[in-house]
Amino acid sequence: MERAGGDLTLAQYRLLALVSGGEDRASQLAGRLALAKPTVSATVETLVERGWLERTAVAGDRRAVRLGLTPAGRVALDTAEHAMRERLEAVLERVADVALVEEALTQLRRALDERRSQMQTERARAEAAGSVG
Repeated sequence: MERAGGDLTLAQYRLLALVSGGEDRASQLAGRLALAKPTVSATVETLVERGWLERTAVAGDRRAVRLGLTPAGRVALDTAEHAMRERLEAVLERVADVALVEEALTQLRRALDERRSQMQTERARAEAAGSVG
């Protein structure tokens, strides 16, 4: 299993990072991670069992659950990010033009963001079309 750093798998890291960034619903996470909801639910359950995520009720919506990082989850995320940063820095030390790599990554991030937005729009249209008929 691919590890992000420390005791986190890459999927667990990505999920904790999104929750840390404000995503707090499993359905949002599934869309952002391009994973099936059952996969996200299983990962959330593992992180809750490890004490890294907590679930809280959403006022006014009995079915909704908000996810939040626990202090231990913040430590796990910070540890993984530190480990990844060290690995990346060791690789970038061998790159002749770091600015070129940074610009390429910025362009890639923009393209991925645009594609994700396009996919979300298409999914929303498909869901709306399905509910009309």
